[in-house]
Amino acid sequence: MKKVHFIGIAMIGIAIFLLSQVAGDMSTYATFHDADQAGEKVKIAGQLAKDKEIVYNPEKDPNYTSFYMRDSEGEERKIVLLAAKPQDFELSEQLVLTGSMDGDTFVATDMLTKCPSKYKDEEIYIKSEKKG
Repeated sequence: MKKVHFIGIAMIGIAIFLLSQVAGDMSTYATFHDADQAGEKVKIAGQLAKDKEIVYNPEKDPNYTSFYMRDSEGEERKIVLLAAKPQDFELSEQLVLTGSMDGDTFVATDMLTKCPSKYKDEEIYIKSEKKG
């Protein structure tokens, strides 16, 4: 075999290894019940419970935020985010948290927010104009 063939096979092997490592992170979202059963890090998608208290005091601890969230099944739990509160957090449509359960509290180390589209009103207007 030529040197080029060995390099090609090695590159394919590395690509397969990297894809298998990344595939573990492409899991589906869990619920609080799943997280309770798993006992390990999971991703949970849900909505902020806007009727409950949000605690963030950057003077006391800038890496502590607590709030309540409802998962896809409607179960509500207290969340402790070990990070600063994201900007426009209260306006978010959906939250995706990475973390694990600690008793009845979900301790998150990372959070992504899906904010409402700034083009939503314009989209509704365009759709209503097409119908009329």
